[in-house]
Amino acid sequence: MNVKRGSTTFLKVIIFLAGIAVLALCIWLPEIAVRDARVHPDTAYFLIPFLVCAYGFCIAFSVALYQAYKLLTYIEKNNAFSELSLKSLQIIKKCAFTVIFLILLGIVSLRVLAKVTGSDDAAGPTSLCLMGILATSIIAAIVDALQKPLKNAPDIKSKNNNQRK
Repeated sequence: MNVKRGSTTFLKVIIFLAGIAVLALCIWLPEIAVRDARVHPDTAYFLIPFLVCAYGFCIAFSVALYQAYKLLTYIEKNNAFSELSLKSLQIIKKCAFTVIFLILLGIVSLRVLAKVTGSDDAAGPTSLCLMGILATSIIAAIVDALQKPLKNAPDIKSKNNNQRK
């Protein structure tokens, strides 16, 4: 097994494990929501926005994981500089922006919940959300940086072919 195949296989395993974690979270979310609704019945109506954001996050993250898996498959088949790779990167970037939007929506609902209940303990979860936005923004920037050479790859390839003739 060559090095490229080994590294892509390792990354595929990591993606698979992250997918299992997201699936476990999706299965575990309703139980968390029901338990929280029993403990805080006066704020149970805020669980709906939380669940919408959480499941939207899980769906967007799962789509991005699948596209990353496909991208690694293209790399293994020496198709890294193809239109399919570019399309996968575009979908990953859209998923990153969707995740950022859903995290912002979660922050807003968390802040509203803190105002309604009169609690001041929203600073910790808000800072964690902002760290998630930072991490997702970094991923979106990396994907954007990877897209630029892929967009120019057909031009470079045609120039190289013309110079050889």
